[in-house]
Amino acid sequence: MDNNIMFLIVAGVIGLIIGFIVAKILERNKASEIIKNAKKTSNSILRDAKSEGETIKKDKILQAKEKFIELKSEHEKVILSRDKKIAEAEKRTRDKESQVSSELSKSKKLSAELESKIKDNIQRKEYLDNKQSELKKLHKSQVQQLEVISGLSAEDAKAQLVESLKEQAKNDAMGLIQSTIEEAKLTAQQEAKKVVINTIQRIGTEEAIENCVSVFNIESDDVKGRIIGREGRNIRAIEAATGVEIIVDDTPEAIILSCFDSVRREVARLSLHKLVTDGRIHPARIEEVVRKTRKQIDEEIIEVGKRTVIDLGIHGLHPELIKTVGRMKYRSSYGQNLLQHSREVAKLCGVMAAELGLNTKLAKRAGLLHDIGKVPDTETEVPHAILGMQWAEKYGEKPDVCNAIGAHHDEVEMNSLISPIVQVCDAISGARPGARRQVLDSYIQRLKDLEDIAFRFEGVKKAYAIQAGRELRVIVESEKVNDEKAASLSFEISQKVQTDMTYPGQVKVTVIRETRAVNIAK
Repeated sequence: MDNNIMFLIVAGVIGLIIGFIVAKILERNKASEIIKNAKKTSNSILRDAKSEGETIKKDKILQAKEKFIELKSEHEKVILSRDKKIAEAEKRTRDKESQVSSELSKSKKLSAELESKIKDNIQRKEYLDNKQSELKKLHKSQVQQLEVISGLSAEDAKAQLVESLKEQAKNDAMGLIQSTIEEAKLTAQQEAKKVVINTIQRIGTEEAIENCVSVFNIESDDVKGRIIGREGRNIRAIEAATGVEIIVDDTPEAIILSCFDSVRREVARLSLHKLVTDGRIHPARIEEVVRKTRKQIDEEIIEVGKRTVIDLGIHGLHPELIKTVGRMKYRSSYGQNLLQHSREVAKLCGVMAAELGLNTKLAKRAGLLHDIGKVPDTETEVPHAILGMQWAEKYGEKPDVCNAIGAHHDEVEMNSLISPIVQVCDAISGARPGARRQVLDSYIQRLKDLEDIAFRFEGVKKAYAIQAGRELRVIVESEKVNDEKAASLSFEISQKVQTDMTYPGQVKVTVIRETRAVNIAK
């Protein structure tokens, strides 16, 4: 049993050894075969590489040959082009040389001709000099003979001749000047009269007299009681808010509104119309309506200015100047409505400028704006023409227009042809029969001065001259003026009016102080 096991073990070991030996032999044979195959492959790769290298070498050699041939061809072309340019330059040089030689020969020929002419001119000059000296000698001998014959020297004879000619020329010139001046005067007077007459005939405007009262018509006399209100509170509220005196008398179905300021009068008229139409008439409602009416009047002023400049064909006017033109509707000069007067002057200027061949649009512009210095409410020491010129310059008007505005009363010197036209047309409009009333203007000025005196005192809010200047109604601020001060203020204003102004009769000064407590329930 043991022997069998040992036999099996020995047999197994021998088998393993034999198998290992056989595996090694097989592995060696396989490795030698792989090496042989690798050598074959490497030899094949080397052969292919050599063959490909030869092919690439041949291709590169061919490319190099082709590049060489191409460069050689380009070089030959460059050389041929350079040779051609050199040949052309040589040809131009030969042509220039031939031209220069030709010009040189011509120059030599001209030089010879010039020398010949110079010699000829020198000979002629010598001949002329000799002749001139001979003529001088001959003239001198003749002058000496004439001096002997006449008994006068040449200088004396010349002086007498010049004096006689001067006197004769002077007489002739004076006669010609005198006749020219007389003819010019006659012609100028005729032409000026013709231009002025034609201008006046072609402009027809209505008389522009402004009054100081307006009549407010009502449907029935019952409305008068509502306007007056309980114990007159409504009428006092209207007068205090507008500064217009309201006269309620026995005139049937009419109430009189009296005020020198046409803007205030128009505000009062429109406010009364709204109040009567609405039916609610009480102090609070009156103040609200007056405030809205003032705003409406401001808008209407701008609209009037726009319509005016459009009607006259004036373009590019500054908005502030348009507003100023609209305000002219509520201003008067010597009783003449300022807007009507300015429109009339503008039309006259346009016609007269057309007759004289000048710029009609520029003339109309200057005519319309010539009195804008009268629009401000406050009085200044600057004349209205200068003030208007300053406004025009401020708002970019042309120098001719500014000069016409400033020179229409001779405050500044006229430097354009439009300036005398504006001055003449202003005189034509003002001198027309019924155009102005001097008394009314002085009356309005007195009322303005009366109101200005009240405004000089501290605490004065509003001041209205009413009843044709016989009463000055002053409304003060209740916070700044108490009851005691209101009484003293009334006395001080009356004393100031008495010392500073001249007026017929008496002026009643009424100071009104009102205290209000307003709250809103929400």
